[in-house]
Amino acid sequence: MMQILERLSKGEISPEDAEKLIKDNQIMEVGDFAKLDMCRESRTGFPEAIFASGKKDHEIVKIILSCADRAHMMVTRLEKDRYDNICGELEPLINKGLKLNYNERARILVIKDEKKSVKKIGKVGIITAGTSDIPVAEEARVVAEEAGCETIASYDVGVAGIHRLFSHLDHMMNEEVQVIIVAAGMEGALPSVVAGMVDVPVIGLPTSVGYGVGEGGFTALYSMLQSCAPGIAVVNIDNGFGAGVFAVTLIKQINKSKQVL
Repeated sequence: MMQILERLSKGEISPEDAEKLIKDNQIMEVGDFAKLDMCRESRTGFPEAIFASGKKDHEIVKIILSCADRAHMMVTRLEKDRYDNICGELEPLINKGLKLNYNERARILVIKDEKKSVKKIGKVGIITAGTSDIPVAEEARVVAEEAGCETIASYDVGVAGIHRLFSHLDHMMNEEVQVIIVAAGMEGALPSVVAGMVDVPVIGLPTSVGYGVGEGGFTALYSMLQSCAPGIAVVNIDNGFGAGVFAVTLIKQINKSKQVL
């Protein structure tokens, strides 16, 4: 955009041409199935995220290669077999010096130039009630780290053995985490326990782990929404991506407030 404005100020292009170029820079059309927001990272601080579910493999490849000049992007909800199917077609990215990091548990492919470091902005604690909640928590962890946060994770410390939680929570507070994401399925009680013990924001992340009335994660969701412990925000079921983004957004606002003071 700055280059376009400089050309406009020098009289090299007309205002109409500048308007057209700016619009073209904001949205990139890929075939007849995708319109990419090219200004998302500069506007929001988060890398471009491609949601793999519902897209065909060749569409994902085409979208990724269309963004090849962007040094940082993520593909979420990408299953291992699908990654194996497309990774060979992503060789042009490697030839450009980009690194492909695939996290099977989180189902996220991160594409970035590892020579360019991300500025560290804060710390996020991530807790799960059980091991079955880890994939969703890992999605949140990857997203938070790619946006510049250090993460401290403690998994499988739920209310079925509540004594497991305390030393890990104490460690997080000593490390001065600014936000804690708590992933839980079943009855979803853990975020309430954590929020009742800490003085930082808690993000409840309900997971679809459960059976009977807990199947699908709705019991955990309702429990977190109904929590009697104040200071909890709740994202959608299995929405690790949203939890990670919200955690980073909170930290950025905390940092802004500190700068003002």
